Amino acid sequence: MRLLIIGAMNGHIATAGKIALDRGAKVTQVDSVESALDSLRAGKGADLVMVDITHDISRLVAALEQERISVTVVACGIKASAQQAAAAIKAGAKEFVPLPPDPEMIAAVLAAVTEETTSFIYRDPVMAKALKLADQVAGSEASVLITGESGTGKEVMARYIHSKSKRAANSFVSVNCAAIPENLLESELFGHEKGAFTGAVARRIGKFEEANNGTLLLDEVTEMHPRLQAKLLRAIQEREIDRVGSSQPVKVNIRLLATSNRDMEEAVRKGDFREDLYYRLNVVNLELPPLRDRQEDIAPLSEHFVQKYAQANGVDLPTMNEEAVAMLKNHGWRGNVRELENTMHRAVLLASDGVITPDAILLTGGPTQLRDSQPTAPAPQADSAHQNAASAANANNGSQEDASTLVGMTVAEVERDLIIDTLQHCLGNRTHAANILGISIRTLRNKLKQYNEDGIQVPLPRDAEARTSF
Repeated sequence: MRLLIIGAMNGHIATAGKIALDRGAKVTQVDSVESALDSLRAGKGADLVMVDITHDISRLVAALEQERISVTVVACGIKASAQQAAAAIKAGAKEFVPLPPDPEMIAAVLAAVTEETTSFIYRDPVMAKALKLADQVAGSEASVLITGESGTGKEVMARYIHSKSKRAANSFVSVNCAAIPENLLESELFGHEKGAFTGAVARRIGKFEEANNGTLLLDEVTEMHPRLQAKLLRAIQEREIDRVGSSQPVKVNIRLLATSNRDMEEAVRKGDFREDLYYRLNVVNLELPPLRDRQEDIAPLSEHFVQKYAQANGVDLPTMNEEAVAMLKNHGWRGNVRELENTMHRAVLLASDGVITPDAILLTGGPTQLRDSQPTAPAPQADSAHQNAASAANANNGSQEDASTLVGMTVAEVERDLIIDTLQHCLGNRTHAANILGISIRTLRNKLKQYNEDGIQVPLPRDAEARTSF
């Protein structure tokens, strides 16, 4: 755990830092938001940022988002009012911690960040087999390709492997190849010099350098453009990179992990993914099973999410009756663990008299087909949402009702409504929605951009929506 502290807070922050050190964290302290950004740009990295409430949290969060630096921000304050704490959360902080610090609270914050990224809850032998393989290869330097459907926990598995490796004391750095536009991904991976392109306001260390002596995860690597795949292959082979705008190569020492929810051999056959790069990444293949093949894990995972969201929302812990558990086990879970988590979050909020019943789950609005039925197969991959519009609309609303509703609508209008409805069902999660629709994340983003330009309201990711509507 790497903790970056911004501010002094009359010495109280030093106490918080000491508590964190005692809990095994590596602590760095800076005086200002700008110094914190410089530290992160320089590749020093952080898993958690604790910032004095008197600093400009909005500027910090905006800069992190603009420069695509992914890190959890927690605000701290001395005798802060409820209004100040609320303002900090509205500005983008995930939590507020009052000062002087309570050792147990600091420990809980550190544990929450760590647990979210490395914990597996399982009972099913199928999952136990996958974890046994992870334990066997974790101590090696071999590249590992983690495959599986969207929502199965591929990034969590990557962090688990890192935590069990010889590099566990060093950085774990993740880059989502599907979430970053193609023209920016090169600088994200390899870094850039100041002025290398429009918007390069300062020298920025890339993910390869940030992960030096640690582990680099290339999440959804199959979404990377073939042109950039060639540069990635060279970086892996030569163990050196070139920053954009620089002619000086930089040596790096990393352990490489990668994930994909696609059939990579098929991608190679189609020419979408380089064969030589595939073999470089696929030294060990670790396939995560879909949730429908982990029947014994559904109940304990559901209980975990119920506890998590009851606590997060400040409500009494509800119980689940047997009918609700049976319904969960009989669902197909195309969105896997991520879909189950969203379902249980909503069920906690809609539980009646402290009990989660099938009615409470059905009232959540998703999964819309959660009922006593046989598990369903995952949605097929496709290049366009057109191919899935009719069947998905039929599944969501009922065939007879849809037939009358769709009369007079163009295919584009049906597709648009399907995409918006699916995004609402996924609480704005783009990756989850793309998986359900059977389209690439890039295709989905292009369509959402067009809808925004046409003045159509597009659902925000839940966290962003919460911040803008606080």
